[in-house]
Amino acid sequence: MGTAPLRVPLDMEGQENDGGSSVFSGLSDGIPTVQKTIGEASTSGKSETSSCQITKTENCKHKKTLGLFAANFFDEKISVSKKLQWLNQVATVKTDGTVQLEVSLDIKPQNLDFEPEFPSIGPTDEDPGMADIQDLPPLQIVMLIVGTRGDVQPFVAIGKRFQEHGHRVRLATHSNFREFVLTAGLEFYPLGGDPKVLAWYMVKNKGILPSGPSEIQIQRNELKDIILSLLPACMDPDPHSKMPFEADAIIANPPACGHIHVAEALKIPIHIFFTMPWTPTGEFPHPLSRVKQPAGYKLSYQIIDALIWLATRDMINEFRKKKLKLRPVTYLCGSNSPPPDVPVGYTWSPHLVPKPKDWGPKIDVVGFCFLDLASSYEPPDSLLKWLEEGDKPIYIGFGSLPVQEPQRMTDIIIKALEATGQRGIISKGWGGLGNLSEPKESVYLLDNCPHDWLFARCSAVVHHGGAGTTAAGLRAACPTTIIPFFGDQTFWGEQVYARGVGPAPIPVDGFSLEKLIDAIRFMLDPKVKERAMDLAKAMENEDGVGRAVNAFYKHFPRRNSSSECELVPAPSSFLSIRRCFGCS
Repeated sequence: MGTAPLRVPLDMEGQENDGGSSVFSGLSDGIPTVQKTIGEASTSGKSETSSCQITKTENCKHKKTLGLFAANFFDEKISVSKKLQWLNQVATVKTDGTVQLEVSLDIKPQNLDFEPEFPSIGPTDEDPGMADIQDLPPLQIVMLIVGTRGDVQPFVAIGKRFQEHGHRVRLATHSNFREFVLTAGLEFYPLGGDPKVLAWYMVKNKGILPSGPSEIQIQRNELKDIILSLLPACMDPDPHSKMPFEADAIIANPPACGHIHVAEALKIPIHIFFTMPWTPTGEFPHPLSRVKQPAGYKLSYQIIDALIWLATRDMINEFRKKKLKLRPVTYLCGSNSPPPDVPVGYTWSPHLVPKPKDWGPKIDVVGFCFLDLASSYEPPDSLLKWLEEGDKPIYIGFGSLPVQEPQRMTDIIIKALEATGQRGIISKGWGGLGNLSEPKESVYLLDNCPHDWLFARCSAVVHHGGAGTTAAGLRAACPTTIIPFFGDQTFWGEQVYARGVGPAPIPVDGFSLEKLIDAIRFMLDPKVKERAMDLAKAMENEDGVGRAVNAFYKHFPRRNSSSECELVPAPSSFLSIRRCFGCS
């Protein structure tokens, strides 16, 4: 299961063209145009001395140009096509859809800080702790969650905790997860969009842009269905019991495009939670970008946000005008990202990725949010018998992600297990792995099993790198190999590698027998297992669910007798240039 990033189904029809190329100009054939590196200077044909002087002069000019880029990019008076030309100078759209940003090595991060006069955003060591909930009446909370099973499951755990505190919780997500949500005891409301269609699209288009124009309308239709279902999810009666529902607060993840606007229309508070970094930071780049130089890390978030808004602004504005009865939002205000007065919680362990020092008090890293499924799971006798017959196996599976060549991948997995002398569990998932010509004693084919039950019985795990699956493996002290398909999965693979609990991630397009054998041997190293046990021990006492709930309580606006607090940001907050560049 993997996190579903917000994709950009660009539709530039009807936009003016003033003759310049754009960052999307190569989209028609899947091959992007060649871009110029930020700070790049041409010194061809000059002597060494004059070349050095020219380079210094040109770099100085480019640093100033970046400042002008920041000041003018979000000027609503400048045409969209002109802004796309500017994006063409700072970003490269790769053939796999990711956005690559490069800066000259001698440009310092402060030269890309477009708001140096903005005050400090405050301390970064806050802990949600035990928030005071005595003054909160029972609330009707709606969770707007878009994505795969891995995106939905943490919110089921959070919703159950809210219920224990006396609140009414409605989890609005795709119809595919209706039984999963209802079985957990939460109310369910169907959102638009099909996670299988979304997953296929994301596997084919690994980054922020579609690989070709034929993909655009597919994703736009999915997004429209999602957007149009958000308002009814907050105010329609329960589909089953017909009990009236009127949301007092919204919890949402960013792929639920339009959540901020619904909160504005209903004048209720909203709290964003997500499994991957979405807030600008100078400590690491946006997971949907490829940035080598630290100077470009924060800029990568701003570029991604601008691209998403360019692609979705027409749908959002139509939604605001026709359904929400709100004024449209101007072109490039970065409205896809929450304003700084909207709290954000990130559901990963601070022992794996500490909270960046440039994130302020409105942002919390609460920990992984686990849903206890092991205690109620009854494994088949065949699985129990197979586990008892030998050493702990290696788990290999890709959850709800489709595999484009399942037979080839299955053959590689079998050969790698045989070459390393390991037993293995292959999870069939949505990808259709495990089609064997004849049964093998050393391999068990698995249909479905809770990770918290299974991983405790495995020696190591190989998977796609969804945040939830990564968390479950690390919690079970399993050395981990990540085969990223798209989005934030490469980010989690890099974090696992940085902590020494797994090899470098192997992109699915580069998956091979040799690489998988090397990865398995890496995980079998006793030192790697020791590091995995140390990390699991550090995570042992984390209560991500409790900290997420407490973060919600901590930031929930209180009313007092003298005045009522403002529940949602004023409409003008969407127009702040500072906000567009991620300042909070």
